[in-house]
Amino acid sequence: MGLGAFHRAHQAWYTAADETWGIAAYTFRNTELPRLLTRQGGVFSLLVREDAGDRVEPVGSITRAHPGADTRQWLADVASPEVALITLTVTEAAYTVPEPGADSAVSRLVAGLRARFHANAAPITLVPCDNLADNGDVLRAVLRKVCDESAFAEWVEDEVAIASTVVDRITPATTDRDVLRVHQLTGLRDLAPVVTEPFTEWLIAGSFPHGRPAWERAGARFVDDIGVYQQRKLWFLNAAHSLLAYTGLARGHATVAEAAGDPALGGLVESWWDTAAAYLPLSPAEVTGYQRRLRKRFAAPGIRHLLSQIAADGSHKIPVRLLPVLHRERARGRLPHSAVAGLAAWLAYLRGPEVRDARAAELVPLARAEKPARGVLAAIDPTLANDAELLTAIDTELRAF
Repeated sequence: MGLGAFHRAHQAWYTAADETWGIAAYTFRNTELPRLLTRQGGVFSLLVREDAGDRVEPVGSITRAHPGADTRQWLADVASPEVALITLTVTEAAYTVPEPGADSAVSRLVAGLRARFHANAAPITLVPCDNLADNGDVLRAVLRKVCDESAFAEWVEDEVAIASTVVDRITPATTDRDVLRVHQLTGLRDLAPVVTEPFTEWLIAGSFPHGRPAWERAGARFVDDIGVYQQRKLWFLNAAHSLLAYTGLARGHATVAEAAGDPALGGLVESWWDTAAAYLPLSPAEVTGYQRRLRKRFAAPGIRHLLSQIAADGSHKIPVRLLPVLHRERARGRLPHSAVAGLAAWLAYLRGPEVRDARAAELVPLARAEKPARGVLAAIDPTLANDAELLTAIDTELRAF
């Protein structure tokens, strides 16, 4: 579920290492992409931007690509005993209980699981691949609220395994120049290439009662406790991305590389990392090694990672990227400037002309009110809404944007 650039550069790429498996892919946002991939037999080009130059890898693990409107085929596929697992790349905002009758990723997933329950009740594993802490537990909690029919709910509880994951690979939006570059390197006219970096990571904790591809052939790691790795990525990579996105846009930057190269913003990220490191139960050597890799990735000139892309849906990202560390700091009586600056820059973004957020209708008026910090924080984390020192600091910092 999900056929965007990240799925193709990540789960599809890992699956291609095991040629005995294939993917029936569904996208619920784009009708053109399934058509293009079908014309190409499911094969697409991965344009990997390295320091030494660009290289292209063909990826052929997608055997079928479907638009979301193909409901009949979706239900048939999920019900099929040949299907062993479902990966989900549906954005953080999708992991919520849908309104009655609403068409959402969760409602489509539940419809598919119900079809499987009635058809054969074979076990299946769900593999959420979105940037949420404890993404498997979050998905399980949502399903428990939605699957209210007793026999079906019992089957989902007993026979539907849900893995937890940490996923990482930067995939900037593909441009016409990228399409031309693939043609220059391969002679092929691929209309659905994906641009990515050399770095990739996939950590998985969970069971696969109906089998799985040998993802470890491409470097996936299976771990018993994934929590610390989730914190590492959310607090270091993702939080830094959010800080750079909102502060960088405010200073006129367009990409991560530009923002990270700004001495003031680079210093802000380093300060944030120093703060977050105190709460991460990893060795200093592992933390500094991870920071070193992030600096290199942020500075990569060939990866045009747009800040506007990262800035979208901050209402779902900030609570898991910035606020856990901020809560720990406030409990110790400390007020980290990096977090204050990041939250103030987000409020400035919400006041701007082009806001992309699932909760924009609710948050934009709050951000434009007389006391913006109080209103917005009350909406995303009520426990911070009465922290007068924090609210004053954010409102004061906001005047600088």
